[in-house]
Amino acid sequence: MAKAKSPAIRPLGSKVLVQRLEAETQTAGGIILPDSAKEKPAQGTILAIGDGKTLADGSKAAFQVAVGDTVMFTSYAGTEIKVNGDEYMLMDEGDILAVLA
Repeated sequence: MAKAKSPAIRPLGSKVLVQRLEAETQTAGGIILPDSAKEKPAQGTILAIGDGKTLADGSKAAFQVAVGDTVMFTSYAGTEIKVNGDEYMLMDEGDILAVLA
């Protein structure tokens, strides 16, 4: 898989920019899925992160994820955006459930 190129988007605060992984084109049994039957995967690669959530003392909270991590997120996470024809998701770090190894 080619490394995703980050668009000119800089997330703010505790937001992260994610590029969703490609949907499966066929089932384990070999049945080819039409576009209308494909589910959008709840996994993606982090392309950019914000500067962190501002804490009460004015410091910034460190992120638990990093650029390049492959993550799993909730089904209704974030906001889908399009930049130059490419689709991305902008979501809060709290919407991320796990980092995949």
